[in-house]
Amino acid sequence: MQPVTQHKVIVFSTPTCSFCTAAKRYFKEKNIRFTDVDVSHDPAAAHDMQRKTGQMGVPVILINNKPIVGFDKLKINQLLNIKE
Repeated sequence: MQPVTQHKVIVFSTPTCSFCTAAKRYFKEKNIRFTDVDVSHDPAAAHDMQRKTGQMGVPVILINNKPIVGFDKLKINQLLNIKE
């Protein structure tokens, strides 16, 4: 049996963002561990997110340091090798 690859997943989000909630729900359904960074309470993280991606809107998802802007399920599945 091959070992399961653990991807580094970070979700930059805010509590009021419905797409952020949907993305986090999706990761939980797929048993993907992720770090949730609430940029509404962490100005340094918001600045870091903007510096890395040029984006001010959320969600911004980093998978192994590759940015995905928005809840783009196709890109997420591609980067995490999820077959549906």
